[in-house]
Amino acid sequence: MTKEGKLTGIQKAAILFITLGPEASSAIIKRLPESEIQKITYEIANITTVSSDIRKEILDEFLAMNQARDYIKEGGLDYAKVLLGKALGQQKAQEILEKVSEATQQYRPFAIARRADAHQLINVIANEHPQTIALILCYLQSDKAAQVIAELPEDLQSDVAYRLATMSSTSPMVVKEIEKVLESKLSSVVRTETTVIGGLQTIVDILNQVDRTTEKNITEGLEREDAELADKIKSSMFVFEDIILLDDVAIQRVLREVDNKELALALKGCSEEVANAIFKNQSKRAAASLKEDMEYLGPVRITDVEKAQQKIVSIIRRLDDAGEIIISRGGEDAIIV
Repeated sequence: MTKEGKLTGIQKAAILFITLGPEASSAIIKRLPESEIQKITYEIANITTVSSDIRKEILDEFLAMNQARDYIKEGGLDYAKVLLGKALGQQKAQEILEKVSEATQQYRPFAIARRADAHQLINVIANEHPQTIALILCYLQSDKAAQVIAELPEDLQSDVAYRLATMSSTSPMVVKEIEKVLESKLSSVVRTETTVIGGLQTIVDILNQVDRTTEKNITEGLEREDAELADKIKSSMFVFEDIILLDDVAIQRVLREVDNKELALALKGCSEEVANAIFKNQSKRAAASLKEDMEYLGPVRITDVEKAQQKIVSIIRRLDDAGEIIISRGGEDAIIV
């Protein structure tokens, strides 16, 4: 994981939620806009390791920003600056106040440009007048503006840089007009990106937190609208590694439905914890036979392993729907009898 100073706001939010844990994070994240939830979820899924130092820095920054907001509400910006300065030092206090001011500002032009990927933005504005490009860059995050200007044609880079350096003021009407045109060009692109990275996982995360009855009502409704989507959602809600969440009786019930060759393939490459959960719910003879089958398989393709695991997950979901086993879940304590 990169240093804290080079992380984006979305990445910091993802690490913060990982640090806070699922219970506290779910209470916060559900209050965020859906587009932000999708982006944060995507980052959480892609973060593998985070050092304790980075987690501490981000948690400290989060606490300091909340403290700054409280001070501003209580006595204004100058009051907050004095109190934060005593606690954090003047330089750190100024950094925190700038971030809070940016986050709480009600309107900033070119919000859609700040959300867009740098490459998408370049494709849209590369043929605009240098003065227009310079104006847009003024409102971007500095790292994104740097990416954009670096990918402009060489003969355009210096022209845009000159206009940036010499720009002093622009009519609000001109800013609004350019923003309107840019939003029209970017809206479909940015919306597509958001859908790709977050839609399915967002509803999966939500359904994993609700009670069993609510989940069933939603998935049954989705089955009527889009059976394929409903299957994807149900499959994503319980992954093969989650077998360890089942009790021994449930695992034994599942194993009665599973072909041994399929099981041997599914266990290739899985964690030791999952394998042990299976072995301990078999007879010694059956477990030994399964281990022999796994060794006999030798190297296998990941795609074949994933297909075998998905078949077993489908069996688990079917048994859960039939009430023959119970999958531990968040939300209310719903029991299927």
